[in-house]
Amino acid sequence: MANLRKVFEDTDIIKENGYGVADEKGRKASLLLWNQPGHDVSGMMSRCEKVVNTCEDLLDKGEIYHYHSKLLYKQPKNGGSIIWHQDYGYWYDNTCLFPDMMTVFVAIDRCHKGNGCLQLLPGSNKCGRIDHGRVEGQTRADLDRVNAIEKVCPKVYAEIDPGDAIFFHCNVLHRSSANTSTDRRWAFLMTYNTKDNNPTTIHHHASYTPLHKVPNNAVRECTNYSDFSGKDFFDPTEDSPKVAIIKTQLTCER
Repeated sequence: MANLRKVFEDTDIIKENGYGVADEKGRKASLLLWNQPGHDVSGMMSRCEKVVNTCEDLLDKGEIYHYHSKLLYKQPKNGGSIIWHQDYGYWYDNTCLFPDMMTVFVAIDRCHKGNGCLQLLPGSNKCGRIDHGRVEGQTRADLDRVNAIEKVCPKVYAEIDPGDAIFFHCNVLHRSSANTSTDRRWAFLMTYNTKDNNPTTIHHHASYTPLHKVPNNAVRECTNYSDFSGKDFFDPTEDSPKVAIIKTQLTCER
């Protein structure tokens, strides 16, 4: 975590590439998003065997690739909420035909109820993909269905410490509240797709690119904190076909 923090805290990566998206109350949730792992510490983490092999074992669909990663950062007494959704609620619209996808959520800071920790409905992935609609800058799951599912898949608050990780399927319903505390809440999220589930059209996230695994000690031993070449950061102001898609169906997940 000390190495990972240097990437985000000791460089201008957030200043140069971060952006905000509005929640239902108009507050901004802040994120930094990129499509390719790169060779800095964050790239080593998203390529390390502990992460990649675990995802391949859980999905049990063969080879996976890096779909995108992001830093989701909520500053003290600041930062909007992320509303109820499934990641596949909009990855489906990205023309990924099957829900053979998942997310790894890594706490950079301690995550607790006060600073907007992740909330999940364990087992909700078994309900399949449910309808989603646009709310401000985000994509929200149908709340009547969410409320019904919560009765049989009770909500849990993922209160976790720095370095803890949560691996969850793309159909698990989840959200997070605004940060109303004096504690910062930063989290690093890595998402993966299976090779055979390559999207059928080009869009704002990565198509299949071979993922070159690295040993777990590469995260600890990496001293590249500032060379971000090749990461393909998302720019919401860029005028391109990829951004035209994201302007109508935002990629904000947590």
